This record gives sequence, C-alpha cells and structure tokens, in this order.
Amino acid sequence: MTTKIYIPRDSSALSMGADKVAIAISDEAKKRGKNVEIIRNGSRGLYWLETMVEVSTDLGRVAYGPVKVKDVSSLFDADFLNSASSNSSAHALCLGLTEEIAWLKKQQRLTFARVGITDPVSLDEYIAHDGYKGLKNALSLSGAEIVKTVTESGLRGRGGAAFPTGIKWNTVLACQADQKYIVCNADEGDSGTFSDRMIMENDPFVLIEGMTIAGIAVGATQGYIYLRSEYPHALNVLNEAIDKAEKAGYLGEKICGSKHTFKLEVRRAAGAYVCGEETSLLESLEGKRGVVRFKPPLPAIEGLFGKPTVVNNVISLATVPIILDKGAQYYADYGMGRSRGTLPIQLAGNIKRGGLVELAFGITLRELLYDYGGGSATGRPIRAVQVGGPLGAFLPESQFDTPLDYEAFTNIWAVLGHGGIVAFDDTVDMAKMARYAFEFCAIESCGKCTPCRIGSTRGVEVMDKIIAGAEVSKNIKLVRDLSDTMLHGSLCALGGMTPYPVLSAMNHFPEDF
Repeated sequence: MTTKIYIPRDSSALSMGADKVAIAISDEAKKRGKNVEIIRNGSRGLYWLETMVEVSTDLGRVAYGPVKVKDVSSLFDADFLNSASSNSSAHALCLGLTEEIAWLKKQQRLTFARVGITDPVSLDEYIAHDGYKGLKNALSLSGAEIVKTVTESGLRGRGGAAFPTGIKWNTVLACQADQKYIVCNADEGDSGTFSDRMIMENDPFVLIEGMTIAGIAVGATQGYIYLRSEYPHALNVLNEAIDKAEKAGYLGEKICGSKHTFKLEVRRAAGAYVCGEETSLLESLEGKRGVVRFKPPLPAIEGLFGKPTVVNNVISLATVPIILDKGAQYYADYGMGRSRGTLPIQLAGNIKRGGLVELAFGITLRELLYDYGGGSATGRPIRAVQVGGPLGAFLPESQFDTPLDYEAFTNIWAVLGHGGIVAFDDTVDMAKMARYAFEFCAIESCGKCTPCRIGSTRGVEVMDKIIAGAEVSKNIKLVRDLSDTMLHGSLCALGGMTPYPVLSAMNHFPEDF
C-alpha cells in the first residue's frame, strides 16, 4: 500500500527546510522498504509549525510539526505512516488530525478554501475541489449580470483602499473601447503581509479564474499579473499554472468553447514600493519609470496604454470565483456593516504564532493577537500593533477591542489595509518607529510631489532632533505641521499616509517623545 505524505512547497516552508525534509522522508522510506507518494501542497499558514508534514489516513490527514531532518527517523520508528492505527500519536510532533487543529478549525476559509489542501499546479485537483465552477456560471451570464453579482456580494478591494469592486468593474464595463485590460496588483510590498504570495504559490488557479471572470465581465481580452520581483517561487508557479490552463481551454481563445477570449501574462515588478499604487504600477507596466499619475482620469477610464483597465489586488480577484460559484448572498452573509465577506489576516512581528488567519470581518484585534497569535513571542506584554503595512497607524492596547471593520478603523483614524498585523512588545521605542516611517517614505518616494519627497526627508531630520532631546516641544509641533502638509498635499497614499504611523505614535505613546 502506498501512503500519501503532504509536504509544503510554499516559500516560507522552504525557508524552514521543507525540501530537505521531503528528501529525508523519501530516502528513509526507501531504506525501510515503505511505499510513499510525496505530494508538495501549499502551506496551511501555521508558519510557526513549518515544516508541517501531513499523512493521509482513512480518518483524514494527520499532521506533524515542526519537522526537521533530524526528526525523520524517529517518525518512522513511531510508525507515522500508519497514523490512524499506530502509536505515532505519542510522537512529540504529532498534532492530530489537521482539520481538528483549533487554530485552523475556527477559521472561515473562503478565498483560502484550497490552500494547503491541494497540489498548487494540479489542474485536476483544482477542479475536484470546486475549481472553475465560478467561471462556468459566469459564462452563462451577461457582463452586466456578473458585475451585478460582484456588486451585491459587497466585495471591496482587499489591497488597502477598500473601494467596492463591483463599482470599479461597472465603470470599465460602461466604457466603449477597442481594448480593455485586467491588471492584478501582485506587488505585495507591505511589511507583515504575505496573503497574496500564499495564493499565488499555493492556489494559482483561483487567481487565474478570478481574472478570467473579470475579463468576461467587462469585455477585457488581456490580463497582466504585476508580480513583486522578490517572489521567484510565485513566478514559476503562476507561469506553470497559466500554461496548464491554456492547454485545457480555460485561457486563450474560445474559453471552455464560448465566444470569449482572455489571455494572461505575468510581468515582473520594478522593485519599488510606490509601484503598489495603481497608477505608478501602470506606468511601470508600460515600461516607464514608476511615477504616480495625476487623477483624473481614473485607470478605469484611461488606464494601461490609455485604455479602460480594472486594477485589483490578488485577494480581490481570487475571491471572485467563490462569489460566482456560491452566489452574492452566500458571501455577503459573512462580515459586518459595509465590510462583507472574509479577510485573510496576516499575523507577524513579535508574535508567538505567526501565520494566516481567514475570518469574517468583526473579530477584534485582541482575539487575533491572543486567541490566534498566542501573545508576544518574548512573553512580554504587547504594547502596540501596526495594522495595514508601513503606512498604517500604531494602535495601543486600549484599542485592541476594535473589530476588524473598515469603518470601525476609520473611526479611530486607522486603516485596515491589506490585513497585515505587526505586533510589538513593551520594549519598542515608538519615537524610533515614527522616525522609521519618515525614513521609509523618503527611500520609497517616486519624487513627483514635494510634500512626499521633501517632507519625508525633513521628517527624519526633525525626528533625530526629538530623539536627541533637542527643543522637543518645538520640534514635535514642527512634525505635526509637516504631517498636516503631507497628509493634505501629497499626490498618492505614500506621502499622504506616512503621517498615520507618525501621528498615532505621538498621540498614543507621548512618553516616548
């Protein structure tokens, strides 16, 4: 009998030695005369347990982790290949049935339904796990009907701006043009974020399907994935998946025998944080320097090469297939207020259990930090969290009961952004964090507007004076004036949101200044 063993091929798992573990298990099985089939799945997102090895049994998959090469021999000694009926549960690394792990069991995985379960580049497995059902439903609808479904689901942009996806699509649908484009913003540059990478590496077909549905909805025949240059594994997986989808008739001309055409390419990003801003991204995609464009015109009207263009984040597009499969109401039934559906939340920083948690909007920061994250990695109190990347506000412990909801965060002058949460314990120096926000902006600014280009540089200089104790009250006032100029005078969110971490650090942690 051949036993199936699942070992992740996700780049974070690889960094923890997954390839070496896979080789060691294969070699040990041969040595002991055991028949095994090693399947390289995606990571389940429990990164503190990588490399997590799963053994297929009649009862389901049994997980072990974190497994290192030195543990492989003892796993075989414990007869882990017969996990359902042996003493392997006594092994120190046995986690029990994967689906029963509390951290996973309590999640509501919609966008990430297949991640960690399937072989990422197996089209057969994707289809066997409800893949391409959304596209097949979309092919029976008009463009306007698809857009209506997405609008009624309440899906909002998961890249940070939270703009209603259906409204953006409807604008492109209404435009008359000889060519329209779908552009996926996969330039995931925010600190503490990795959900886009996980989708691209671990379930690439769901992104391809979502982009194809978007193309059919608005009448676009060409799509581009603008991929962060630091994601070589995602590049290889996406290209392999695109090739398989084309050969199977899910991409290219006459998709699934229909009249629709949609072609898709991956383009490497320029390595600049500002290219995460949609107009700067479009400039870069056209082969130019990544500099922010003036708006209007909006990209939905004059986007890539001056044509109507849908620009959406990876998670936004990867969520579309389940909406077209299960229906708008199914998705809208999750969440709260105007924040519908689920959000893939990424826990990082000084946290005991870092990883990906997908839940409906409404869970609080405190629940995420302690019920899922397990508190700080150091065991010290969590003093602050930064939500929404390097431009997000720092939140103190008094705001940890805020629910994850776009409007709730707006009410406390914070942003939910891409769903990244970075934790800091009580040893953090918030004045240095405020300085870092200015420094980050100065390094990453495209230079087009003065408030961002000059303001961030002056901000670093003034923060250095505050940290040195020079004329503190005068310089704090100067930072506030400078922040006001950047907030209201910058062309894009890079300069316009740098004051969020700076001012929130000053307002909530004045003792550090």
